[in-house]
Formats: sequence, C-alpha cells, structure tokens
Amino acid sequence: MKIPSALFVLAASLFLGAQAQAVLPNTDTQGDALPSLAPMLEKVNPAVVNIATFSARENNPLLNDPAFRRFFNIPEHQQRQPKQQSAGSGVIIDSGEGTVVTNFHVIKGADEIQVILTDGRNFKAKLLGSDPEADIAVLKIEAKNISQAPLANSDKLRVGDFVVAIGNPFGLGQTVTTGIVSALGRSGLGIEGYEDFIQTDASINPGNSGGALVNLRGELIGINTAILAPTGGNIGIGFAIPINMAKASIDQILKHGEVKRGQLGVSIQDITPQLQAAFDLKNGQKGVLITGVGEGSEAEKSGLQPGDLVTAIDDKEVASAAALRNQIGIRAVGDKIKMHILRDGKEKTLSVEVGKTQGLDAKGNTGMHRLLAGIKLEKNPSVRGLIVSAIAPNTPAAQSGLEPGDVIVSANRQAVDSIKHLEQAITRDNSKILLQINRDGGSFFLVIQ
Repeated sequence: MKIPSALFVLAASLFLGAQAQAVLPNTDTQGDALPSLAPMLEKVNPAVVNIATFSARENNPLLNDPAFRRFFNIPEHQQRQPKQQSAGSGVIIDSGEGTVVTNFHVIKGADEIQVILTDGRNFKAKLLGSDPEADIAVLKIEAKNISQAPLANSDKLRVGDFVVAIGNPFGLGQTVTTGIVSALGRSGLGIEGYEDFIQTDASINPGNSGGALVNLRGELIGINTAILAPTGGNIGIGFAIPINMAKASIDQILKHGEVKRGQLGVSIQDITPQLQAAFDLKNGQKGVLITGVGEGSEAEKSGLQPGDLVTAIDDKEVASAAALRNQIGIRAVGDKIKMHILRDGKEKTLSVEVGKTQGLDAKGNTGMHRLLAGIKLEKNPSVRGLIVSAIAPNTPAAQSGLEPGDVIVSANRQAVDSIKHLEQAITRDNSKILLQINRDGGSFFLVIQ
C-alpha cells in the first residue's frame, strides 16, 4: 500500500517533533521528502568508539612445576596463557585532550586498553581514573583529528523524548538503535552504588556498555550501562547513566585522579503511609525523612534535626532516599547546598555544606567485628540503639542485610546504646552475630554469619 507523500511527511513530522526538523533532509534520491537521522549521526558517530581490553589469564598451578613442564615438554615461555579480549564502547568528550568516557565494568581488571575509532585507527589508552560506585571510567588517548560529542543537560530530559543509542553490541561494530525515554530516576536496581538511571527502549545489548545515548540534536545525554534481561535477551528495558551524573565523576577524576564523595552526616528513610500519618503529612506528600543527625556533622551544624522532611535540594525535588543520596553523591566536599525541609508543618530552607566522608573505608568504625566491617554507626539521638548511617560498598557489612537507616537495638540479646556496648556484646561469638533491628516502624532479628 502506497502512502501519499504529503501524509507521510505530516506523520514523520509528528513523530520526530520540532526539535528534529533541523536534521531532516529535504528530499530523497527521487525527490520525495523523507525523515532521516543520518545527518545528525554522521556528526556524532565518529565520537563513539569501540574499546578492547586485554588481561592475562591466571596461570594453571601445574605449569609452575618444572617437572610437569619437562614431562609434557612445555617451553618456559608458554607458561602464560594468551590474553583475553573483551569489547565495549566509549565516547570522546574532549577531542583536544583525547578524553574518553566509558563504564568502569568495561575496563575493570584490564592490563591494556585499546580505543578503536570509526575510521579504523587504533590507540592505546591510559586510564586516568574511575568511579566504580557510579560505573564511570575516564581514559586518555594521544590522537589528532578526532571528533567529540557535545554534552546536553540531562536534567531537562522528559519521559517521551526521542533518543538514539550508539555502541558496539556483540562486537559487531558500530550500531545505532532508536527509542524514547521510558522513565527517569530509576534506582534500587542493585546495579551500581549510585543509581539514577535513564530508562529507554532503544535497544541496548552486551557491548553497548559505555556507549552513547544521544538526543535528536546529537548531544550526549547518557552513558549506556545495563539492560533488564530476565530471559537473557533484550526486552526493551535499558538503562543509561545521565550525563550530568557522569560529569560529576568525570570532573573529579580529571582534577584529582579519583572521586572524593562527601556526606551530610544524616541517616534517612523513605516516607511510608504509616509515617505520613504519624507526622501529619498531606496525602501524597513526597520527601525523605531524616531519622538521625550525626554529632558534630555538617548536618548538625546547619540545624537539621531528626524528623525533618527533606523535599528538595537546590530547588530540585527529592522523592526518595535514593534520590537524596544521589544528589549528595554528585557534590564535591565543601559544596554548599540549599535544602528545603518541612518541620512541624512549616517550610524551611537551610544551607548545608557537604562534609568529608567518615568511617566508610574497609574497616568502618574502629574495633568493629569483622562481619560488620564497612559499617558506619551513630548514636540514636531520640531512643535506645545505634543508627546505621552508611555502609561502604564491597565490604562484609554490605552483604549483611543491614540497610542505612536501620536502628540496632540489641546484639546477641544484649541491649546496646553505644558503639562500645555493641563491641562488647558481639565479641562473645566470633562466628555469628544476632542483631535486633528496627526498620520502617517494625522490629525483627537478623543473623549475620
């Protein structure tokens, strides 16, 4: 069935929207008007690169035995196995400096990283730094005559905006897929330490990681990172790190070689219907409840109190504890933020400085049991117990089942109201710990072993 050209052009215009008009050619080879993303892609595609990583396999222990090698006539130089290669994607964001951004998991454990451009040129890359919690890595290549992707303001994204994903799926070479922004602010997926994902139905597959998610202007709005694939294949649910969030990590890496995150010194939790009623909040009120304020913390200095409801930071609404954590996580130590709160039904605005992170290394609180290594505890200012104010990733505490905001009221059936009491209670049994926890108004026991 042939569609009248005028009707086709109208439909195409409605589909792509006014912002895309600048990238549409007037006619095709037969003189008919047709929409196309080709002009935009011809500009941005050269800024999207393929990344190859190489890492040596671990030796088979038997190959370390000279007698074994002699028996099977294995030369000395064959002890090490061939290098393994994996493929991913990246985006050039500064052509003058040769700066390339990708996912941390793309280059994790690599002994050598190579960046391959669309014109076939291949460069050995230097790792400038990484942020495993946000899954960002920054590379540098010594290359001339290269392109870069302009950065957009990802805070202005709306659900329904058209997007294009560019990357190297399955090692096939550069591939382009299209879709829309399906959702914003996705968190709680357990993929990264800091999650504020753009969800899109633009097809993202293995190998797309680290690649570009761009708008119809060809501006970089996100770094493709993960997919939800319960069946093992793409089902139209992909996730990208917003470029504003990625840039916060990139800027610190370029300046310090690492990311130095700060904290406010508060414990927080989401609002539940029960808490909404208890604090006499309006039906549908959004915000994050402060459950504890650390002694001597920047939060205490600013005047924040337990029971305050944080509704926005720098005029940007925060509707969940994860969103608040992300907002603080992208700020540098020393940054001042404007925090909007509700206290006793009255709106207040406080200026809070982001302070240095305390007690979030692999040891956590001094003298803490090995099963709780990485935990940060604070005295509960209102009732008995200790508040779990933070848990360092990739530590025993992160695998314990504890969550920030939990209140530990007893350990091994002994009441605790200080870190010293907790340490005394849990030293009696080195193999496991029995904790009584208050969480979201409920109480339960947790065995850690």
